[in-house]
Amino acid sequence: LMNTTPDGDYQTYKSEHGGFVREHFFGRDLRTLKMVEHMNDAEVWNLQRGGHDYSKVYSAFQAAVAHTGQPTVILAKTIKGWTLGSHFEGRNSTHQMKKLTADDLKAFRDRLYLDIPDEALDSKLPPYYKPGADSDELAYMFERRRELGGSIPRRIVSAKPLAQPEEKSYDVLRRGSGKQAVATTMAFVRLLKELLKHSEMGQRFVPIIPDEARTFGMDAMFPTQKIYSPHGQNYQSVDRELLLAYKESKTGQILHEGISEAGSAASFIAAGTAYSTHGEHMIPIYIFYSMFGFQRIGDSLWAAGDQLTRGFLLGATAGRTTLNGEGLQHEDGHSLLLASTNPAVVAYDPAFSFELAHIVRDGLARMYGERDEDVYYYLTVYNEPYLQPAEPDGVDVEGILRGLHRYAPAPGEDGPGAQILASGVAVPWALKAQELLAADWGVQADVWSVTSWNELRRDALSCDAWNFDNPEGDQRTPYVTTTMREQPGPVVAVSDWMRAVPDQIRQWIPGDFASLGTDGFGLSDTRPALRRHFRVDAESIVLRVLTSLVQRGDYDRAALPAAIEKYGVTDISQVEEDHSGGLS
Repeated sequence: LMNTTPDGDYQTYKSEHGGFVREHFFGRDLRTLKMVEHMNDAEVWNLQRGGHDYSKVYSAFQAAVAHTGQPTVILAKTIKGWTLGSHFEGRNSTHQMKKLTADDLKAFRDRLYLDIPDEALDSKLPPYYKPGADSDELAYMFERRRELGGSIPRRIVSAKPLAQPEEKSYDVLRRGSGKQAVATTMAFVRLLKELLKHSEMGQRFVPIIPDEARTFGMDAMFPTQKIYSPHGQNYQSVDRELLLAYKESKTGQILHEGISEAGSAASFIAAGTAYSTHGEHMIPIYIFYSMFGFQRIGDSLWAAGDQLTRGFLLGATAGRTTLNGEGLQHEDGHSLLLASTNPAVVAYDPAFSFELAHIVRDGLARMYGERDEDVYYYLTVYNEPYLQPAEPDGVDVEGILRGLHRYAPAPGEDGPGAQILASGVAVPWALKAQELLAADWGVQADVWSVTSWNELRRDALSCDAWNFDNPEGDQRTPYVTTTMREQPGPVVAVSDWMRAVPDQIRQWIPGDFASLGTDGFGLSDTRPALRRHFRVDAESIVLRVLTSLVQRGDYDRAALPAAIEKYGVTDISQVEEDHSGGLS
């Protein structure tokens, strides 16, 4: 009878009376009606649901603990607003009601057998009830607390810091790609293969892939790391003739989850908290189409932060215009903005492989070295191949890690100055714009690689909070403000993300600031056409820099229509197509 009774009826029963329950519940079957024929209506009304019957709850837990060999679930029938009186119990309005009346308070007191006199029941300010120090209730609670490890919840971490990879492990990225065009997704995979060779750390990496691993160029790991399966491989794979054939193993290191982002996020949390739950550091590397990360499993990633998870999220095929063949479903222009809402996430948008090397090295040190920080990293990497430069001599490593470094100083000194801030795949567009500005308009622009808009904002917010609380102390200045304060000309920010991403730092930029971005849904078209559509390509950057200079009074306004005509900025058909393809 209980299994065939709708939940709506259960709610109605508790809003009525014992006679109603007798007629409409027990009366639906003669056998159940006979079970309560010896009871009056008050006794029928006082029958407890399973979730409120202490003996049944205890018995259920006892049976669950004793049952082994398979998971156990306890289904507990309960009443919304239980013990709060007739105005609350079983009522749809329970969640909107904020206060108990005097009668409700008395009924609540009587229901829970609380030793509080009527005169103490002030409906506006009810008394705080605490059992006596020698009461059975407190004795039981303290006994359980001692059994569970103490009164203050704490995380016991016995995992020891890991020996860090040697500097030479990162040379595969620092030396650049030579004449081969390589996407930053592939650059990361190359680094991961090097790190997997590390004697202590290598076996602790847990690659997690919710889609086909070949999408990210990770098939090279199949023969060595293999794909975990509790049953091993019980079939012949269709690609068994290939050198990089699909291989499963009971001791596999790769978690190939299938298209299940929720399952992959659960694996990320499990591996990323193993340092606490098992006393062993594991390093989850969860790589996914960036559109299917924070947008699809944002709640799980919030829980990951709450559980002090550590590890790396890789938003591969990132950006609004790089994975251009699959339309708006896959074109991500906002995950960095979503990541900025999570206090545990350290997000980077590197342009070059050498930046990626420093970021990963620092991340491993922060999470698994002596610094022992409770954060996890989100790295946005792209599927568009371009030449990866070797690490410049004297590169500003601090700037890379803090979020901003000057990659290409202005080519000359004569002419108006400007600053172009670009991140990720937009840095090559900025470099082309730098050339056009100098050659066609005599404008000298510096190009800065913004490795993390989010970290620049986090630093600035921290400075603001300090200054707010310490008005008479030494005032702190955000890193981005200090870095850009003495730079000549306007600042133009550009990325393959919606403008709200670079706009995060707008208020801390001294002087004039303008941004370009990929606001709106994605489209299926060529990369150059999409970039012209969103006005983020090199020619659009040139026009935005010239516009900022005109607005400052530093350039002739006649240059603006001339630039539009020269480059065809408003005409998508005039773009120069490329054939860069996908990952390399």
